[in-house]
Amino acid sequence: MNKMQTEPIAAAETAQEPKRKSRIKVEKGNWLRTFLMLVVPALLIVGGSYYWLTSGKSVSTDDAQIKQDIVSVSAQVTGPVQHVYVRNGAQVKKGDIVFQIDPSPYQVALEQAQAQLANAQLQTAQLKTQAAGTGADITGAQANLAIKQNALARQQTLLKQGFTTRADYDDALNEVKTAQQQLADAKARAANAQAAIAPGQQPQIAQAQAAVDKAKLDLSRTTVRAPMDGIVENADNLQVGQMAAEGLGMLSIVHSQTAWVEANFKEKDVGRMVPGQRAQIEVDAYSGQKFAAHVQSIGAGTGSEFSLLPAQNANGNWVKVTQRVPVRIAFNGTPSKPMIAGLSVTARVYFDNK
Repeated sequence: MNKMQTEPIAAAETAQEPKRKSRIKVEKGNWLRTFLMLVVPALLIVGGSYYWLTSGKSVSTDDAQIKQDIVSVSAQVTGPVQHVYVRNGAQVKKGDIVFQIDPSPYQVALEQAQAQLANAQLQTAQLKTQAAGTGADITGAQANLAIKQNALARQQTLLKQGFTTRADYDDALNEVKTAQQQLADAKARAANAQAAIAPGQQPQIAQAQAAVDKAKLDLSRTTVRAPMDGIVENADNLQVGQMAAEGLGMLSIVHSQTAWVEANFKEKDVGRMVPGQRAQIEVDAYSGQKFAAHVQSIGAGTGSEFSLLPAQNANGNWVKVTQRVPVRIAFNGTPSKPMIAGLSVTARVYFDNK
């Protein structure tokens, strides 16, 4: 009898179980709805308040990159590369030899210039000797003229006394005229010789000396040196035997100690920027790290003004486009991580200066 009564009770409890589960689900749904209705608006209010309180105190952009001083090292003379002393990644100091061009042709050119200088010096010495000789010629011509003039005076006296002929007198007169012409020629030669010897350095010697200096300069330029401290890059194609052309970049040197950030801010954001304002840099390569910096300078023109082909509005169909102004941001001190040229960064500038 008891067994028969127990079975209906179990069946009743089984029938009530779905209702209880349904009620629990409804209670959970109500709790979740209440949570969303209270917490989410609160979060929105807090976030909005924070944005309202902090907006306008800073501005950021991810259109920014790390920049460094990069110098393209090129040959100043033409010739085959004889030696290569550096490779990519090598640390160099200012004045270190990076590669050597074959100096043989320039050594020959220097010897030729030196020979021309010696020849110019020899010609100058000869001119000076000629100038000194013309002085003696003048002295001799003057003495000869004095003798001829004395002979003419005697002939003139004898002619008046009748002891000589007219023909002898005329001969003496012609000899005086010839001596006068010889003296004039000697003086002209002396003037020409003196004119050929310019005061100071002779032009031909100066020209030859300039050729020697140029040859020495070209010879020294066959040894190519680093123009500054830095790291060598783009040196893979520099090989022994390669022809180095004048003005053609052979390798690059990156001055790794002068990294800065070039950030392109929207034109509406730079109105409140001034050099010295506090900045913060986040480098994509170093996630989670922030680097202290400051505004160093603000560009004098937008990026489009310095583009290869500036935008033109010749047809009148003008659409306003927000311009970007380059801002140079310098790191405070030396960054703790290597700043590689071209890395993408996010730059933020604070207007409170705190």
